[in-house]
Amino acid sequence: MGDILPLALGVAISPVPIIAAILMLLSPKAKGTSVGFLIGWVLGIVIAVTLFTLLASVIPEQDPDVSKPITGTIKLLLGAALLFLVVRQWRSRPKSGETAALPKWMSAIDTMTAGRGLVIGFLLSAVNPKNLLMAVGAGLIIGAAGLSGGEVAIVIVVFTLIAASTVAIPVIAYLLASKRMAAPLEALRTWLVQNNATVMALLLLVIGVVVIGKGIANF
Repeated sequence: MGDILPLALGVAISPVPIIAAILMLLSPKAKGTSVGFLIGWVLGIVIAVTLFTLLASVIPEQDPDVSKPITGTIKLLLGAALLFLVVRQWRSRPKSGETAALPKWMSAIDTMTAGRGLVIGFLLSAVNPKNLLMAVGAGLIIGAAGLSGGEVAIVIVVFTLIAASTVAIPVIAYLLASKRMAAPLEALRTWLVQNNATVMALLLLVIGVVVIGKGIANF
């Protein structure tokens, strides 16, 4: 649990899906689109982590006191990829006085259906490079831990609950109290849009360093 927590938080604090969920909640088809997006977001996380857990489980088991060069190398490459994304995110920050630009597909959110929201949620969680790297790291940790089937399922559920929480909370809160949530959601959206690159750069830096440290420890 301790090893996967930073990776789950990395997925949870990713600003783009949170912004997308908020825009859907402020759109004319708020309920259907946002629920579809949440379902797709959760499915993407579960499928990605489960797939990489199964792939990692085929790595031959070794004595815990013996070095694990294969696992260590994968973690080092994963950490290096995260640090590469740090540089990209940091360079994409808006300059002083400049307004951050949103992805072009977000301009079509007002006309989206629940089905399209589900597809976008799935793609952002399972295919987006940043979140995919988190899923690879989590799957590697879970698959190599020597857990039973039931224990693996519990860990994946916990990972998914944490990773999906930042999308699930505003969606559920809106469904329960839509009128009260409109103003806070708009304020949060504005802040996330402007600080998206900075938040992700700092987050990926911390996780990348942690993953590299764990990779070195495997040698």
